[in-house]
Amino acid sequence: MGVVNGYLLDTHVLLWAVQEDRKLSPAARAVIERMDNNLYFSAISAFEIGNKYRLGKLPEYSHIVENYHEIVQRLGAIELPVRSSHAYYAAKAEWEHRDPFDRILAAQAALENLMLISSDAAFSGLSWLSVLW
Repeated sequence: MGVVNGYLLDTHVLLWAVQEDRKLSPAARAVIERMDNNLYFSAISAFEIGNKYRLGKLPEYSHIVENYHEIVQRLGAIELPVRSSHAYYAAKAEWEHRDPFDRILAAQAALENLMLISSDAAFSGLSWLSVLW
């Protein structure tokens, strides 16, 4: 991993930063609150949130689902589109984890030299990924 160019918010961190910041670790909160940090959110997070909401898994986040772009814009994060290079890296990465959302997020963070902010233990121990929690 080279020089970190910013921070990519895992989907749950994005939700928590907007609605339940008490769930954030002190380190994550400090990074998110600093306006001079380059914060990113993945386009895949919009799909993950919308999909899980449609399946009834995130009813408490209806306000975010209904106002997604406006809310994320207020957070000051930059949208990171999913490119074919991200998708290819996610598909071929040596990692037993099967969640496609996590695989895309990890690939984006690795390829864009971003530190992934996540509490998810699935990301721990990956030599090719920097994680903050």
